[in-house]
Amino acid sequence: MVKLLKCEGASYAYPGGTPAVDGASLSVEQGRFVCIIGPNGAGKSTLLKGMAGLLPLDRGDVTVDGVAVSGLGSKARARTLALVPQFLDAIPPLTVASFVMGGRYGHLDSWRRADMSDYEAVGAALKAAHVEELGERLLGELSGGQRQRVLIARALAQEAGYLLVDEPTSSLDPEHQLGVFNLLRELARSGRGVCVVTHDLNLASQFADEVALMRAGSFAAMGCPTELLTPEVLEPVYGAHFRFASWGAGDGEERPVVVPWAAQ
Repeated sequence: MVKLLKCEGASYAYPGGTPAVDGASLSVEQGRFVCIIGPNGAGKSTLLKGMAGLLPLDRGDVTVDGVAVSGLGSKARARTLALVPQFLDAIPPLTVASFVMGGRYGHLDSWRRADMSDYEAVGAALKAAHVEELGERLLGELSGGQRQRVLIARALAQEAGYLLVDEPTSSLDPEHQLGVFNLLRELARSGRGVCVVTHDLNLASQFADEVALMRAGSFAAMGCPTELLTPEVLEPVYGAHFRFASWGAGDGEERPVVVPWAAQ
């Protein structure tokens, strides 16, 4: 059986508003790296929360490995799905290590306290996210970029089969942008299903197995980067605001390069 996170006909409207997500369907297979792109307000972040089971859909279904996400308890869901938000609504007065240990929630309960396996998982997550040296720092002392990498470490500590990541590079410099996407691709290649919302079309081009273009709450197109990142697909959604080229990816393939460019 193919292991799959799947949403079908997902729709959600915030109270008093028009649907933020309107009939969206998407599948994320374990071992695959999927990027969701699209303009601001297209519904990308809302869809990610719905797929993670954090928003009750008005219509549609989300299943993980054939089981309805809505039927999972909070601990089972935490062991299965990890969501990395864009930012924290509030910054708790915790050290980085303690905050990342919170990602072990799904593996702990009232009769089992954190043991060596949990500390090892936290240590591995801190190392993978390149925040090992920040373990004893308070979250409130960190830069936005450092805090983003800590959020990724917390999700890695969950050891979930599916990782949903919302704009992970918005506060990062180019070196760390590449580092985060390299890490996410490695996680996909190791067997996780990885789904990332990003505005960076060129990172999606370099790293994604599949790109899904969202517009007005649903998907306008899906396919590999060479199929999606073209004038014919992007300009009807974004407008004619790009210059297009291609670049060798080092694996014998040419990947699209898409540069925002002001009209003259």
